[in-house]
Amino acid sequence: MSLQIITLSPRQPLSILSTIRKHRVLATILLLMVFPWLIPHHSVAINMLIFGLYALGFNLVFGYMGMLSFGHAAFLGVGAYTAGILIAQHQVAWWLAIPAAVLVSTFVAWAMGILAIRTRGIYFAMVTLALSQCVYFLIYQFPPSGGENGLRGVNVSEVNLFGFNFDMLNPLTKYYFFLGFVALALWFISRLLASPFGAVIQAIRENESRTRACGFNVERTKLITFILSGAFCGLAGALYAIHLSSVAIETLHYETSGLVVMIALLGGMGTFFGPLVGAGLFLFIQDMFSIWTEHWQLYVGIIFMFFVLFFPKGIWGTILEKLHVD
Repeated sequence: MSLQIITLSPRQPLSILSTIRKHRVLATILLLMVFPWLIPHHSVAINMLIFGLYALGFNLVFGYMGMLSFGHAAFLGVGAYTAGILIAQHQVAWWLAIPAAVLVSTFVAWAMGILAIRTRGIYFAMVTLALSQCVYFLIYQFPPSGGENGLRGVNVSEVNLFGFNFDMLNPLTKYYFFLGFVALALWFISRLLASPFGAVIQAIRENESRTRACGFNVERTKLITFILSGAFCGLAGALYAIHLSSVAIETLHYETSGLVVMIALLGGMGTFFGPLVGAGLFLFIQDMFSIWTEHWQLYVGIIFMFFVLFFPKGIWGTILEKLHVD
């Protein structure tokens, strides 16, 4: 009888991670389903879903296409105000207000994108910032928005779905209701990135001139990606309005655009799971330090600089790099 010695390749454990990444949508949804039970405050979990969705939309332009935008607060704010005005002032049902918010945000993204995609680099960032501030001013002057006082009365206390009534005043119920929208967004983004169109998006990031020389319409791809990004951010805005039962004018401020850049960098730009990691980390740090001190921004800034210096590809991006997973 011969004795066989079985050896395990050091790369073999990575096959588990690779398998998970092949089913990344399912793995992400399963993790999100248990997430509210892992943190002390359910409200933080809800905000993580909303801002994670906001960052997922932003990541299409910044992470996958390589174009830094400082104007995505416009899409978040327009989505929030559209859903908020329809629900609070016109008593429109939530299942109509949310798609309407996505459509209006998509239109705004189209209008901004037509102008912005003509530029590159820092000029693209500045043009998107300027256009976003124009949207801020227009909505600020729009009477139904409430001006500097914001919009109040966006009350969705109960949702009737498939014959079942869900109490939206219960944080856990609200979380899982929002998770349904995030799950659909994750599925769509995953399918988009796995398609030939997704490959063109990433080719533009790597070498725009070569992509154009290969016969692809770079400008059209940029515009479509920018529009899709705005649609996802608009969806996040609609959910944000329902969550808070109000919309603050600060939602449209350029600081909100800067916030999503920070979230994307923390989690790992150009990675599928990174935006959710960045949103969860940022909101957890904010919640933890805001309890201890009113100067929590100082500590968040220090922590952010630490991650930028020692995790240049973000938390999730660095983990994938260390494990040599593509």
